[in-house]
Amino acid sequence: MKLLLDTHIWIWLLHSPERLGRRARHELGDQANELWVSPVSTWEALMLHRKKRVELSPDFLAWLRQSAPGFVQAPFTHEIVLAAELLDMHADPADRFLAATAQVLDLTLVTADQQLLGFGRIRTMANR
Repeated sequence: MKLLLDTHIWIWLLHSPERLGRRARHELGDQANELWVSPVSTWEALMLHRKKRVELSPDFLAWLRQSAPGFVQAPFTHEIVLAAELLDMHADPADRFLAATAQVLDLTLVTADQQLLGFGRIRTMANR
């Protein structure tokens, strides 16, 4: 299975795995699954770090270098941007881009975000 990690799931997997549900932890640990991360999540993690809403490392670039290996980097393409614009969902741009990435690349979005879980045009996996 190809799993696109929502930003919080990526951070939890790396820093707070106890916040992951049993099924999510199992699927994220299954070597048969591909774990994908979007550059949008890198941007979102950087914003959370700058606003001191999450503590990743004093040096964000060092954190990113340590946190990216083992994940497939999802492309951020014109097609994804256009798909995000066409989605009929709430206005959060990061959520729109992640949902569009899942849609365009045929990925399953792993999230705890109820708004994304309730959005029927993409495959999602709840953090359970």
